[in-house]
Amino acid sequence: MKIGLLTCEKLPELTLADQQLIPELAKHNIIAKAVIWNDKKIDWNDFDYLIFRNTWDYFEKETEFNLWLDQIEKLEIKTLNAIEIIKQNKHKFYLQEMEKQGITILPTIFIDKKTNLNLTEILPKHWAKAVIKPAFSGGAYLTSVFDASAIEETNDEYTKIAEEKELLLQEFMPEIQTLGETSFIFFNKKFSHAINKKPIDGDFRVQSQFGGKYNLIQPSQELIDKAQKVVNTFQDKLLYARVDGIVIDTELHLMEIECIEPDLYFELSEGALQRFVASIIELIQ
Repeated sequence: MKIGLLTCEKLPELTLADQQLIPELAKHNIIAKAVIWNDKKIDWNDFDYLIFRNTWDYFEKETEFNLWLDQIEKLEIKTLNAIEIIKQNKHKFYLQEMEKQGITILPTIFIDKKTNLNLTEILPKHWAKAVIKPAFSGGAYLTSVFDASAIEETNDEYTKIAEEKELLLQEFMPEIQTLGETSFIFFNKKFSHAINKKPIDGDFRVQSQFGGKYNLIQPSQELIDKAQKVVNTFQDKLLYARVDGIVIDTELHLMEIECIEPDLYFELSEGALQRFVASIIELIQ
């Protein structure tokens, strides 16, 4: 059995955490290799499975990534998660469907591509502050937070972007700065561990590259059940899913469910790497 662990040019050998997958899989007689998703020299038919791990530039290369997904699908290479899940999950308008299925999401307005963006018309009057970002994005890419009083400046900044990309406009929740964001990690649809991420003072971005601090937490069973409900909206198998949200008064407000290439925080939860590998084996046998 040969598995390609998909990564990007910035991380040709994977992250340090994901590098540990290679010796761990070798214990089960599985050869795993880091492969850059857009490396033209790779023969994808060499692999029995591909696993999306550190493809952290896909949103910067939208057209190329979409064409590559089509290529892998035509070659009938098996992937974890499945290509159809990747295609759905890479574009955050899936949150509309989540809401229709009874999931509580952050207050969100979905903006189709347009040549005459007018945020003043779109922004609800009771929103004092908002976050705007492309629907096809990750890692705070082209993401801004703005006060309603500065809406014209933001409109000017995003008018060109709106011509090329769909956008999400979300009410800014100040709790992100105090309570932080909570990530619930699931392997093969079973809860594994949870991480709380808090931004540095004065920022809203929780990513570590912006100084965010991460801590392993043990959420209540009630919260785990709410995250499980999000995962269960997927009919197909899932090797992994990361449910990201803000917990306010025991209610989970979904920000996104990551099924493409999320950090799974193996290093913060003892046994998480082994649980992940066990889930790979369950799904490929």
